[in-house]
Amino acid sequence: MSANQVFWQSLQPREHRWARMGQRPAIAWLTGLSGAGKSTIADAVDRELTAAGRSTMVLDGDNLRQGLNRDLGFTASDRAENIRRAAEVARLMADAGLVLIVSLISPFRSERVAARAIAGDIPFLEVFIDTPLSVCEARDPKGLYGRARAGKIPSFTGISAPYEAPEAPDLTIKTNGVSIAKSAVPLIEALLSRSAV
Repeated sequence: MSANQVFWQSLQPREHRWARMGQRPAIAWLTGLSGAGKSTIADAVDRELTAAGRSTMVLDGDNLRQGLNRDLGFTASDRAENIRRAAEVARLMADAGLVLIVSLISPFRSERVAARAIAGDIPFLEVFIDTPLSVCEARDPKGLYGRARAGKIPSFTGISAPYEAPEAPDLTIKTNGVSIAKSAVPLIEALLSRSAV
């Protein structure tokens, strides 16, 4: 399809939806190694925000790969496309008025910068779930590190593929020796303040 065949369709202003929902949207982008605690924290934050009356949604990397991104592998280009699609969905859902908690390894800074750019004027928080590799590997909740160390998973982030930690995240959450409930508090507070009307 040629670019000159596609035109932006003007629709109801998103602010009308936000006003009806009684909240403003935001996107929290959780990044960190496998086993860092991203999904667990995302779920805890989601539950607390829902209990506080916010309309929310979690976009989890593994869950997205079960459907929307099931055609993608783990090559560099596929990983970049995985991030792009997640960011585009997050932006659409934020335009609908939801508070999004996105849980993806998203190992490269350039991809996280691109995700922030897609968010546009939607408040975007890069949240670094800062858990040492040794701790993630000891947890190994999905048995992935063991398989990666055995050479059964090529290009595994943190082992045979790089992870670029954020240089200036909006929020850093350390999970080593800290309960999930306590780890989630700073993000809950940040999102409650950003989603207030």
